[in-house]
Amino acid sequence: MEPPVVPRDRLDDWTPVAEATERPFAAGPVSVTAGTARYERETASPRPFFFASRLRISPDTGPNPALTRLVESRAREGFRDRLADRDITGLERRDDRSLGVDDPDASRATLSVFHGRCAVDGERVPVEALLAVWESGEYLLAGGAYPTADGFEATRQDVLALVRGVRPPDAARGGVGSEGSR
Repeated sequence: MEPPVVPRDRLDDWTPVAEATERPFAAGPVSVTAGTARYERETASPRPFFFASRLRISPDTGPNPALTRLVESRAREGFRDRLADRDITGLERRDDRSLGVDDPDASRATLSVFHGRCAVDGERVPVEALLAVWESGEYLLAGGAYPTADGFEATRQDVLALVRGVRPPDAARGGVGSEGSR
């Protein structure tokens, strides 16, 4: 399953590191398939990362308020697990807020902000992580994490700009992840 489109012009110093299709949930006839692309910045550890995912829910039940709440909750749980896999611990959810995205056909995203720490060379480095969930005919997830050292605000703004630009593959051409870019 193809991941969502990420605008090329916003990926200047981000390197693609993985693209995968996973099935994060399956129970009886219900399943969720996710197409995800992940990017990192070539910096010292912990490296900032960004990801963009789209979900296909089967059987097809278009987005609705109850399903959106469930997707948001499960996405936060899965994001916490992914952060733990990257040795980011002590996670606290600090904020949930609405975030506008560039796609005029999309809903506003729910943005969750987490703070934690990552072990690097025996030290505990503070990290901020962002997760956005919204729908545009299907569910999209995007976000990332980065150390909160001096100058991290620029990285936060870069990650937010990437999140805002994510679109379903059929909504835009010319971005990374679209059929037109391969």
